[in-house]
Amino acid sequence: MKKTIWTLVLVMFAASGFAQSYFEDGLTSEWHRGRRDELRKLMPKNSVAVFFNNPVKNRTNDVDYIYHPNTDFFYLTGFREPNAVLVLFSEMREVNGGMADELIFVQNRDPRAEMWNGKRLGVEGMMNELGFKEALLNSDFGAKSGINLQDFDKVLTFSLSEDIEESSSNDALITMVEEFKKATAYPEKLNEASAQVYRLIKNSDLESSDRVVQMLGRYKQQYPEMMDDPLISSFMNAESPEKRMIVKEGIPEQKLDITSLPSLMGVLREIKTPEEIVLLKKAVKISAVGQIEVMKAAKVGMTEREIQGVHEFIYKRYGAEELGYPSIVGGGNNGCILHYIENDKRDLKDRLLLMDLGAEWRGYTADVTRTIPVNGKFNAEEKAIYELVYQAQEAGIALSKPGVTFQEIDAAGRQIINDGLAKLGIIKAGESHMYFPHGTSHHIGLDVHDRGTREPLKVGFVFTIEPGIYIPEGADCDPKWWGIGVRIEDDILITEQGAVNLSGDAPRSVAAIEEMMRLPSVLEDWVLPEID
Repeated sequence: MKKTIWTLVLVMFAASGFAQSYFEDGLTSEWHRGRRDELRKLMPKNSVAVFFNNPVKNRTNDVDYIYHPNTDFFYLTGFREPNAVLVLFSEMREVNGGMADELIFVQNRDPRAEMWNGKRLGVEGMMNELGFKEALLNSDFGAKSGINLQDFDKVLTFSLSEDIEESSSNDALITMVEEFKKATAYPEKLNEASAQVYRLIKNSDLESSDRVVQMLGRYKQQYPEMMDDPLISSFMNAESPEKRMIVKEGIPEQKLDITSLPSLMGVLREIKTPEEIVLLKKAVKISAVGQIEVMKAAKVGMTEREIQGVHEFIYKRYGAEELGYPSIVGGGNNGCILHYIENDKRDLKDRLLLMDLGAEWRGYTADVTRTIPVNGKFNAEEKAIYELVYQAQEAGIALSKPGVTFQEIDAAGRQIINDGLAKLGIIKAGESHMYFPHGTSHHIGLDVHDRGTREPLKVGFVFTIEPGIYIPEGADCDPKWWGIGVRIEDDILITEQGAVNLSGDAPRSVAAIEEMMRLPSVLEDWVLPEID
């Protein structure tokens, strides 16, 4: 019977292709190996980095969400299966009689499971397909692997357990996490916030301790329970910098480090390689076409979900495997809700429609927003607000070049919006307000809010510029402005010559949008039967 099942599985995959979506036009195993080598260069001497892939997440009953790997794990491996752990050594070391600088632990081949859920690579596949020299079954993680984590000066990882669900799909992962915690004496209440606080204290000195106390005060507002820690409370309540240094010396050296690895991955991932830029460009181009086709198709009477469907159909038509994030399609006042994803407004009247969507191409996501008048023509108030946002974005794009900071881009656009709102009488000059409540830029890549630093722009950065104005119903201004929400968001690549707007194909100006909306849509003749 076993042989029969294996034969059936192999026939199925010969016909259907590789179910784990290892795309021929994606990143190569050599590229991923190069990323691991670059991370090793950033790691402390005699250290080890441990990455757990994401757990399977249950949607309801016996149905799971479509699996998405941890993006750091995928970046370093190209692997898309759960129940896996990557272990990287800063230097070559002896493991089980051989020399290695990395190990990966994966789930076993299982013909019955693969018949239901798709092919698994297994140990041999990891070596043959993804180029690992050393791969082991996840059941060997821990003492059986020949690795003693106590032999390292530093064990780098991330905060654990928060995403691990108690389900049979994650039994192997739960077991590996428990093994890791035992091997590292992982503190019961350790989390990234408390670890970051300890790190701030350990790095403080006499001159900086006052500033550190101020920073800890902000942490305290968000995590009041941290004051239950006697070392943290003693540091904050110490009467002088000198007494703070005495408290600091009482903090033990920790082998386990859950704060450094996120920073190292941010440094590594913020500069996109040429291979990544190819994939990002494709994701952005697809997303821009979606915006263009919706501009042609939009009309009064459509629903938010119908508009969402047009965007996502176009993504699938081009072969994009996923959405980079839940689609935001907000008509009228819904456009003033920053992360509105219900998309259930049934009748889009002649109001503005804010559409923030991004296709995911081979793991990389775009992030493109356009705001259009459903009836094809901006009214006077809509146009006035839109022009302010457009001018703010233009200022940010014009500034974007190596050496400029995100803060400078934000300040330039914010000044235009503040002055413009005051001129329109919506705010008083110099008055603080919540009509532009979010930042202007973030990195994009494998995550829509991708890992990175807030360092000045460098060649290879890909990030958003997305000013916005949101005036909800009931706002403290003339009601003629109520329900106007405008965001314009584009994906910008920094080159030696300056900024390249990767999503510039989708019209941005008032005139260009209105002109595009006059063109016929390929969907006009697509009429579906009525359903009672």
